[in-house]
Amino acid sequence: MSKTYDAVVVGAGVFGAWTAWHLLRAGQRVLMVDQYGPASARASSGGETRVIRMAYGPDEIYTRMSQQSLLGWKDFFARIAEPGLFRETGVLWLATAEDVSAAKSVEVLARNGIRHQVLDHYELAQRYPQIVVPPYYSAIFEPDSGALFARRAVQAVVEDNLRAGAELCIAAVDAPLGDTHLAEIRTHAGEAIRADRFVFACGPWLGRVLPDVLGGRIFPTRQEVLYFGTAPGDRRFSSPTLPTWLDFKFDYYGIPDVDGRGFKLAHDAHGEAVDPDTLERLPSPARIEHAREFLARRFPALAAAPLVAAEVCQYENTWNGDFVIDRHPAFDNVWIAGGGSGHGFKHGPAVGAHLVERMLEDAPPEPRFSLATKQDVQKREVH
Repeated sequence: MSKTYDAVVVGAGVFGAWTAWHLLRAGQRVLMVDQYGPASARASSGGETRVIRMAYGPDEIYTRMSQQSLLGWKDFFARIAEPGLFRETGVLWLATAEDVSAAKSVEVLARNGIRHQVLDHYELAQRYPQIVVPPYYSAIFEPDSGALFARRAVQAVVEDNLRAGAELCIAAVDAPLGDTHLAEIRTHAGEAIRADRFVFACGPWLGRVLPDVLGGRIFPTRQEVLYFGTAPGDRRFSSPTLPTWLDFKFDYYGIPDVDGRGFKLAHDAHGEAVDPDTLERLPSPARIEHAREFLARRFPALAAAPLVAAEVCQYENTWNGDFVIDRHPAFDNVWIAGGGSGHGFKHGPAVGAHLVERMLEDAPPEPRFSLATKQDVQKREVH
């Protein structure tokens, strides 16, 4: 490639696509590079749906980023005439009486002017009789939150970038080499790609592409998503009758049937370490059995429901769940965005805006996102 770009973004997932989007709006000439294509089946931004919620316990930074991102997603979908890529199902956080994080969430939601309701056990049972919870459960309900159609949303952002003048190259890239200022990167095929600035937003591959700074600090884990079919005519587990929901006590979350694929159920606990290139993406009998045990406890009408679809994806976790958004320590013109850690998809618009403000406007860094805070052990703190 003889052309020199203002910015090259390696990775066309949600963080990379939105970073490119904001760079284009700042007048930059942008090339996006992705080894499999935007939101592929191997990418953490692939798959059909993701939750967007505001409640994050005491982690107010993510509440505010979710607020910003929901507006960004909705404005973008309206502009491209695809408002259905966000479904306002509402989000219900099922919480036990001793859940300190839920109590902190109520304070943060109120402080940030986010509409919410606290439902006691009686109100919860009256409103959602299809959910069976013990008397010590209550819930936080966010009526304006819901579900994003993930794969289609990322591809829509990339397509909008192309219409705005960006270019897309399907290629895998080597680790950057050089001192202080990076002039070019090379693809596995040996092509040189030149730019004034580079962004590495390659999800679960970050540790492999940037081994000197993130090797052993990005943990890709296997995650299974199951879809269960309901009885003919039964709308209790579809939107708008049922909202998107979270039950952190058992590490499960789910999205009601919003597109005919069925009732989505996913285990949020980190699975085993995987290689995203070679991972066989078939559901495991053990995970299906575990999911049915949870359904029997919380959604008993679905305990014997047929499994109608499944996805096997991955998280790319940092040690504690905080993102990494920072400048490369060896290069003054190389930036990094990643570590979505299972909760990052919703934040794409805010992550892209924050990174571009740092790149082009010298905006102050967020200490929690720094490379210096990333460790090589896993101790999950952000949910």
